[in-house]
Amino acid sequence: MVKRITKLTVFMVFLFTLLYMRLFIIINNDEYTSAGKGQGSMSIKIDSADGNIYDRDFELLVNDTVKYAAIINPTSEAVREILPYVEDQEEFYNSLVYGKPFSCEVSRSEFESEDITVFEIPERNSESQLAKHVIGYVQNGNGMTGIESSYNDFLRSAAKENSVTYSVDGRGHALEGLGKEVKSAGEMTSGVVLTIDRKIQQITEKAAAKMEKGAVIVMDSESGDILAMVSVPDYDFDDLESALQDEASPLINRCLYSYNLGSIFKLITAQAAFESGINEDYSYECTGSDKIGSQIFKCHDIKGHGEQDMYEAMTNSCNTYFIDVGQRIDSKVFAETALKMGFGRSTILASTIVSSSGNIPTESELSLPAEKANFSFGQGKLLASPLQVGAMTCAIANDGKLPVPRLVRGITQDGKSISDENKRRYTRVLDHTEAFRLQELMIKAVNDNEDSNARPGNTFAAGKTSTAQTGRYDKNKTEICHGWITGYFPVSRPKYVVTVLCEDGGFGNDCAAPVFREIAENLSA
Repeated sequence: MVKRITKLTVFMVFLFTLLYMRLFIIINNDEYTSAGKGQGSMSIKIDSADGNIYDRDFELLVNDTVKYAAIINPTSEAVREILPYVEDQEEFYNSLVYGKPFSCEVSRSEFESEDITVFEIPERNSESQLAKHVIGYVQNGNGMTGIESSYNDFLRSAAKENSVTYSVDGRGHALEGLGKEVKSAGEMTSGVVLTIDRKIQQITEKAAAKMEKGAVIVMDSESGDILAMVSVPDYDFDDLESALQDEASPLINRCLYSYNLGSIFKLITAQAAFESGINEDYSYECTGSDKIGSQIFKCHDIKGHGEQDMYEAMTNSCNTYFIDVGQRIDSKVFAETALKMGFGRSTILASTIVSSSGNIPTESELSLPAEKANFSFGQGKLLASPLQVGAMTCAIANDGKLPVPRLVRGITQDGKSISDENKRRYTRVLDHTEAFRLQELMIKAVNDNEDSNARPGNTFAAGKTSTAQTGRYDKNKTEICHGWITGYFPVSRPKYVVTVLCEDGGFGNDCAAPVFREIAENLSA
């Protein structure tokens, strides 16, 4: 009897030992551990959009189109219903084999099956995306350029999640009859509010498409707010690699880069002349060239314009007239006039959107007669950006108040109001009389010039064109020039300033003026 009890005891100990070992193996096996953890619930998540970027009237510039993302519990009925509308069939079948709930992109928003949940997800950028160089682009979840970069932390932190949570078994399959918990991110309202006007941006981009390379800025003449900012050529968000390799450099924002300026700088020469006591009736005979020291400077009309006063010289864009005037201006006064009108200084529009400061010759350099001659008609070492030229034109149109250009109004949480709006800032650089005198010169330059291509058919505009030499030549040994125009309208009550640069585009009246005219006519319609 004792032996039987002993044997039974030994046998029971052996069984418990086997059971313990089995439990130990199960507890420490990754597959069993994962299955255990998977029991209970499973959440499938879909990110919503990052924060919005709005125009000045709270119209969306991004997130303005939607796609449909579905989360499906793959029952046979649900699969049959959703399959015709799945965007990526191959990926769908790859997910389907596991039998677990998963997400997929679909082409419609409503389904009858309770096992299909659809969310509307804003698409960051559309095929017809406006203001690409202002907005910038995102890579790997971070803004790389433009507003996307300058407000990266804020825009990314605004994102929310959509999710569906299921009760599941140990294999991750949804349990029947226990339903699901749906959480929606809701409408995105937080974002950055710009000064850009969506309609004006569309008009400007259409007009600028006529150029191969260049930049156009439309500004509110009083406030200096940037209503449109266009850089040409454009680029494709989905093919940044090609843009990086493109010799035309489509990723740069040409509105912020500095270029040779040409004759529009004659407005600064005129203002420096006024400050030096030289008036509009100052007369000079243009013979087609002028010798300064040992260097001969040619007018664009080699036959000469004849006797000219300042009004005629501005209308005819006579280089030698302004060279002669420039020689009579004190170098310090000349340089200081350019500085106070906004040249030689960079502008910070956002933390990563900063304009070039350009270049102004020093007072010492301007003491050289040839250097001053070049400066007088916007050549030589002078460089400026379209943004600087636009701000200068605002000062003239705005009776002498030079605005600090503004691109960002501020931040919004509700999509309706702005907290801590960036203030508009001005500097008085001209008195009313001086501004009026420059306005008169610009009015005559457009309206007294029978050959002007800048004159709109439905409004009265003022402006000045340029053909800026670059010192570069094409294969036919013809000098490559930048075409410019800057102007404002309507003349009676200035509202808009438009500055156009046709990079390597030739004559300003041929390539830039028609773009100016189209924008003016559309904004005045």
